[in-house]
Amino acid sequence: MPNYKLISFPLCPYVQRALIVLAEKDVPFERIDIDLANKPDWFLKLSPLGKVPVLQADDNVLFESQVIAEYLDEVTPGSLHPTDPLQKAKHRAWIEFASQTLATLWGLYTAETQEVFETKRKELLEKFARVDEQIEGRFFAGDNFHLVDGVWGTVFRYIQTFETLGDFDFYQGSEKLRAWHNAVLARQSVIDAAPSNYNDQLLAFVKKRDGYLATLVKTEIAA
Repeated sequence: MPNYKLISFPLCPYVQRALIVLAEKDVPFERIDIDLANKPDWFLKLSPLGKVPVLQADDNVLFESQVIAEYLDEVTPGSLHPTDPLQKAKHRAWIEFASQTLATLWGLYTAETQEVFETKRKELLEKFARVDEQIEGRFFAGDNFHLVDGVWGTVFRYIQTFETLGDFDFYQGSEKLRAWHNAVLARQSVIDAAPSNYNDQLLAFVKKRDGYLATLVKTEIAA
């Protein structure tokens, strides 16, 4: 097995995808966190897109989170994908949908006004309603944890934090979606993929953005 180095940033949900697979597959690796606001020159030489995560496998460099996750899954015993090609394709499609959901979440917590925030909240409601129709058990596809579950875990982690600020009704009362949320966030690999003080770090980051959600963070701190 190659010597792996994962270049990362603590709050990045895309880094968490790789970390979850590394944990699930029990792959030894070295982690190197960088400051995305002050990217080192050596990192920019490695990463064509200037984004984390980057995985070094000996002298080889991989970038883009899903590419890294898929590679790690393929080169280790077992698979975090279904064996059936159609089901595997379906999982990959809903992984992409999770990426789009993360983009909407970014719009939510960087929204400068309450009006924009509410627009993004409604977009999230629609996305969660769509994925809710696909859930087939404790996890996305029954009792087995798959790569798609880990990816959605990075979405659920945001929701878990933002729900401390108010009742945004993201899941619109869906017990199925809430149960999936809880099962994924209870998975040890998902827990360990984020810092123990993730909530505080994320809220501090949101506060610095000084948008609408930042006002709720300040209100929560004042309370």
